[in-house]
Amino acid sequence: MSQTASPQQLRHLIRSGDHQGNTSGQCAGYVQCNMVILPADWAADFQAFCEANPKPCPLISVSEPGAFKVPKLGEDLDIRTDIPSYRIFEQGTITAEVDNIIDYWRDDLVVFLLGCSFSFEEALVAAGLDVRNISEAVNVPMFRTNIECTPAGPFTGNMVVSMRPFTPEAALKAVEISGKFPAVHGEPIHYANPEAIGIADINQPDYGDSVTIKDGEHPLFWACGVTPQVALENARPPFCITHSPGCMLVTDMKNSELAASSA
Repeated sequence: MSQTASPQQLRHLIRSGDHQGNTSGQCAGYVQCNMVILPADWAADFQAFCEANPKPCPLISVSEPGAFKVPKLGEDLDIRTDIPSYRIFEQGTITAEVDNIIDYWRDDLVVFLLGCSFSFEEALVAAGLDVRNISEAVNVPMFRTNIECTPAGPFTGNMVVSMRPFTPEAALKAVEISGKFPAVHGEPIHYANPEAIGIADINQPDYGDSVTIKDGEHPLFWACGVTPQVALENARPPFCITHSPGCMLVTDMKNSELAASSA
């Protein structure tokens, strides 16, 4: 049922435990978000990090402390239950991976929601491109790189990228299409030669799953919303929560709203 569910229905399936795993390809037409939750006394520095690095960390929404509902992004949306998998960090180290954060919730927590490349994947598919992680029904491959982000307060680190393989001709089309979505990472940052950005083995992603790269194709890389998890590892806040890579918050906002905002 999840393949045909509305965003609200999918969130209810996730909340009840009836949908698990990554959300790529779900709820075509709707914005999916990366998420970071931090104590209020760490929020200003993290917001500054996002604003200084808009390609990997495009802000969609920032909550007031203690607010776990986001009415503007979804009817009956509950941050604590509506993502398939969450990561709990303590002092920059993952200490648990859970399917809801009700028991971890605190009144001083601030929720950051960031744009996700899953939003422009729909436009790539509509243009006739083979988005390999969708056609192979796996999570998008993601890699740590040697590309340094602009630091802000204690938040520093190198960019994480997502990868989709294309021929040179298809890559040009993908660049043009994704460039219309600056709120969800925009155009790619690198094509081919993964070693140049610090990736030793294109078949061994740091996050997500490997995909087939066919003859004549080369990897095309986009800035990725998993980048904040690297910054959190370096900043070592006493406590924070993120989504698990590939397991996004599916909202009621239309992808077309983000594309229109780039005009």
